[in-house]
Amino acid sequence: MPDPNCLFCKIVAGELPSQRVDEDERTVTFLDISPATAGHALVVPRAHSADLLEIEAGDLHASAVAAQRHAQRAMERLEADGVNLFNSSRSAAWQEVFHFHIHVIPRYSGDPLRLPWRSRPGDPEEIAAVAERLR
Repeated sequence: MPDPNCLFCKIVAGELPSQRVDEDERTVTFLDISPATAGHALVVPRAHSADLLEIEAGDLHASAVAAQRHAQRAMERLEADGVNLFNSSRSAAWQEVFHFHIHVIPRYSGDPLRLPWRSRPGDPEEIAAVAERLR
Protein backbone atom coordinates (compact mmCIF):
# COMPACT_ATOMS: atom_id res chain seq x y z
CA MET A 1 0.00 0.00 0.00
CA PRO A 2 1.25 3.51 -0.75
CA ASP A 3 2.17 5.72 2.18
CA PRO A 4 0.11 8.94 1.84
CA ASN A 5 2.95 10.96 3.39
CA CYS A 6 5.72 9.50 1.20
CA LEU A 7 7.24 11.76 -1.46
CA PHE A 8 8.23 8.81 -3.68
CA CYS A 9 4.79 7.16 -3.38
CA LYS A 10 3.34 10.45 -4.65
CA ILE A 11 5.79 10.47 -7.57
CA VAL A 12 4.93 6.84 -8.42
CA ALA A 13 1.21 7.71 -8.32
CA GLY A 14 1.75 10.71 -10.61
CA GLU A 15 0.66 13.15 -7.89
CA LEU A 16 4.01 14.98 -8.02
CA PRO A 17 5.98 15.83 -11.16
CA SER A 18 9.15 13.96 -12.06
CA GLN A 19 11.37 13.28 -15.03
CA ARG A 20 10.53 9.59 -15.52
CA VAL A 21 12.95 7.83 -17.78
CA ASP A 22 11.80 4.21 -17.33
CA GLU A 23 9.12 2.14 -15.64
CA ASP A 24 7.80 -1.37 -15.54
CA GLU A 25 5.15 -3.24 -13.56
CA ARG A 26 7.20 -3.13 -10.33
CA THR A 27 9.50 -0.09 -10.60
CA VAL A 28 9.73 3.55 -11.65
CA THR A 29 13.00 5.28 -12.56
CA PHE A 30 13.19 9.07 -12.49
CA LEU A 31 15.98 11.64 -12.46
CA ASP A 32 17.14 13.03 -9.13
CA ILE A 33 16.28 16.74 -8.71
CA SER A 34 19.59 17.19 -6.87
CA PRO A 35 21.83 15.26 -9.24
CA ALA A 36 25.36 14.29 -8.36
CA THR A 37 26.13 13.97 -12.10
CA ALA A 38 24.16 14.18 -15.37
CA GLY A 39 21.78 11.24 -15.57
CA HIS A 40 21.69 10.57 -11.81
CA ALA A 41 18.49 8.58 -11.36
CA LEU A 42 16.50 6.98 -8.57
CA VAL A 43 14.99 3.54 -9.04
CA VAL A 44 12.04 2.96 -6.70
CA PRO A 45 9.66 0.06 -6.31
CA ARG A 46 6.00 0.94 -6.88
CA ALA A 47 5.14 -0.74 -3.57
CA HIS A 48 6.15 1.24 -0.51
CA SER A 49 8.81 -0.17 1.78
CA ALA A 50 10.89 2.09 3.97
CA ASP A 51 14.34 0.66 3.30
CA LEU A 52 16.53 -2.31 2.42
CA LEU A 53 15.52 -4.12 5.58
CA GLU A 54 11.81 -3.96 4.70
CA ILE A 55 11.67 -4.41 0.92
CA GLU A 56 10.09 -7.59 -0.42
CA ALA A 57 12.59 -9.81 -2.27
CA GLY A 58 10.76 -9.59 -5.61
CA ASP A 59 10.75 -5.78 -5.48
CA LEU A 60 14.42 -5.75 -4.53
CA HIS A 61 15.22 -7.95 -7.54
CA ALA A 62 13.10 -5.81 -9.88
CA SER A 63 14.79 -2.66 -8.56
CA ALA A 64 18.25 -4.12 -9.18
CA VAL A 65 17.30 -5.11 -12.74
CA ALA A 66 15.89 -1.60 -13.38
CA ALA A 67 19.10 -0.06 -11.98
CA GLN A 68 21.15 -2.19 -14.37
CA ARG A 69 18.91 -1.10 -17.26
CA HIS A 70 19.41 2.59 -16.41
CA ALA A 71 23.15 2.10 -16.00
CA GLN A 72 23.33 0.59 -19.50
CA ARG A 73 21.35 3.52 -20.94
CA ALA A 74 23.61 6.05 -19.21
CA MET A 75 26.69 4.34 -20.64
CA GLU A 76 25.21 4.30 -24.16
CA ARG A 77 23.22 7.53 -24.39
CA LEU A 78 25.15 9.83 -22.06
CA GLU A 79 28.57 8.33 -22.80
CA ALA A 80 29.25 7.74 -19.12
CA ASP A 81 32.55 6.05 -18.32
CA GLY A 82 31.25 4.16 -15.28
CA VAL A 83 28.37 3.93 -12.83
CA ASN A 84 27.92 3.92 -9.06
CA LEU A 85 24.92 2.22 -7.46
CA PHE A 86 24.15 3.58 -4.04
CA ASN A 87 21.55 2.74 -1.40
CA SER A 88 21.21 4.30 2.03
CA SER A 89 19.16 2.58 4.70
CA ARG A 90 18.18 4.61 7.72
CA SER A 91 19.20 8.09 8.83
CA ALA A 92 22.64 7.09 10.08
CA ALA A 93 23.46 5.95 6.53
CA TRP A 94 22.22 9.25 4.95
CA GLN A 95 18.75 8.06 3.91
CA GLU A 96 16.61 11.17 3.40
CA VAL A 97 13.43 9.77 1.82
CA PHE A 98 12.11 6.70 3.59
CA HIS A 99 10.97 4.74 0.54
CA PHE A 100 13.53 2.18 -0.67
CA HIS A 101 15.51 3.51 -3.63
CA ILE A 102 18.70 2.89 -5.52
CA HIS A 103 20.74 5.82 -6.76
CA VAL A 104 22.19 5.14 -10.21
CA ILE A 105 24.98 7.69 -10.62
CA PRO A 106 26.71 7.83 -14.00
CA ARG A 107 30.39 8.65 -13.67
CA TYR A 108 32.51 10.53 -16.17
CA SER A 109 36.30 10.48 -16.39
CA GLY A 110 37.56 13.46 -14.46
CA ASP A 111 34.25 14.34 -12.80
CA PRO A 112 34.79 15.93 -9.39
CA LEU A 113 32.21 13.85 -7.50
CA ARG A 114 33.33 12.33 -4.25
CA LEU A 115 30.83 10.23 -2.33
CA PRO A 116 28.77 11.04 -0.45
CA TRP A 117 27.82 14.13 -2.43
CA ARG A 118 25.97 17.04 -0.87
CA SER A 119 22.42 17.19 -2.17
CA ARG A 120 21.74 20.52 -3.92
CA PRO A 121 18.96 21.40 -6.34
CA GLY A 122 19.91 20.98 -9.97
CA ASP A 123 18.85 22.99 -13.02
CA PRO A 124 15.35 21.74 -13.99
CA GLU A 125 15.90 22.48 -17.70
CA GLU A 126 19.17 20.55 -17.73
CA ILE A 127 17.52 17.63 -15.91
CA ALA A 128 14.65 17.63 -18.45
CA ALA A 129 17.12 17.65 -21.38
CA VAL A 130 19.02 14.68 -19.92
CA ALA A 131 15.74 12.85 -19.31
CA GLU A 132 14.82 13.26 -22.96
CA ARG A 133 18.12 11.67 -24.02
CA LEU A 134 17.47 8.72 -21.69
CA ARG A 135 13.87 7.99 -22.71
